Amino acid sequence: MDATHSTSSVYFDGSCPLCRAEIGYYRRQDQGGAFCFVDVSEPRAVTPQGVTREQAMERFHVRADDGRVFSGAAAFVEVWAQLPGWRWAARAARWPGALAALEWGYRAFLPLRPLISRLLGGARPRSASIEQEKRR
Repeated sequence: MDATHSTSSVYFDGSCPLCRAEIGYYRRQDQGGAFCFVDVSEPRAVTPQGVTREQAMERFHVRADDGRVFSGAAAFVEVWAQLPGWRWAARAARWPGALAALEWGYRAFLPLRPLISRLLGGARPRSASIEQEKRR
């Protein structure tokens, strides 16, 4: 990657099977290398300025290449805006009230994430997903 190309950073909870699956999908879609993916469940992971490790584990965060930090639904919209095939979703999220509705849905989902993660956790151990990502 050259000095004129900067990337956004995606901060995700790698201890969560659901989160790993979604990030795996985004990695495969990110053919242009727009993102640096940071697993905040790793003890040495560096979070964006103003975001604690605990906050980064609880909610999805993105630091845009210009330094702005997005959280929750706004972070997803930032990712969608840079992924081919998802830009339409980012445009739709800019409609009046859409981002607020997405954030409401995201907040409603958060309490369910541990249960869904436990259900998915038995299906694919973390070490298997890491090994699969290394081969890509």
